[in-house]
Amino acid sequence: MSRTGALAATIRAVALGLGLLVTGCAVWQPTTVPMRTVSLPAACAAKPDTLVVFLPGSWSAPEDYVREGFVAKLRARHVAADVLLADAHLGYYSERSIIDRLHADVIAQAEAAGYRHVWLVGISVGGYGALIHSVAPPPGTIAGVEGIVVIAPYLGDRRVSTSIEAAGGLAKWPAPAVPLPPNEDDQTVWRWLQGYTTGADRPALFMGYGLSDRFEFSDRLLAAALPPERVFTAPGGHDWPVWNALWDRLLPALPLPVDASCATD
Repeated sequence: MSRTGALAATIRAVALGLGLLVTGCAVWQPTTVPMRTVSLPAACAAKPDTLVVFLPGSWSAPEDYVREGFVAKLRARHVAADVLLADAHLGYYSERSIIDRLHADVIAQAEAAGYRHVWLVGISVGGYGALIHSVAPPPGTIAGVEGIVVIAPYLGDRRVSTSIEAAGGLAKWPAPAVPLPPNEDDQTVWRWLQGYTTGADRPALFMGYGLSDRFEFSDRLLAAALPPERVFTAPGGHDWPVWNALWDRLLPALPLPVDASCATD
């Protein structure tokens, strides 16, 4: 198997691991092929070549990004980017198809539509989805993703985070070689994230999290590996008021194109 093929197989194992994590007594929303998406084009003088894709959290609908004002705040800054809301709900993680559906129904479609730049924005498990997609972008699509914004991201099994802290941080962590067996799948994501400490080629990564968030332990370890100007915190836990406050701070820092001709609503 080629290195690319082996890594792709490992990333599918990541999806498997998360699928096992979220599988329980609950009945997940049924999945569809293709994944349901909602397109919200910007009203600009020229068609934008940038697409911002929003991935929902565990118990959120993609339309919550509209209800909570995330899209309106993007528009208020005259950002020259179309918006795509992806219904990447827990069902896709549970059935292990999240990577394939993001590849086929979001990234490949963006390329076909002529977008040159794609940003992924994910909250909670949506942040994890944005990261696992970016670990091994598929051949033949646009050159990966230009930027990722993770807000209060789920970052896998805390045992991995604990080993990273014990090593003195992500830069010092003795990351295992890939491919890894399925029971070590979260380490694949952290191994890729370690590239941010070595200058490896990675999408621009911005993050925010609440100081009392249930994922704060892991999020803090990732934050320490990123440039401080790309990390934002806010008081509070794992809920929309905190995420909204973080978006208010993150949005002005993102290097997204601005065009005064773009309508603000």
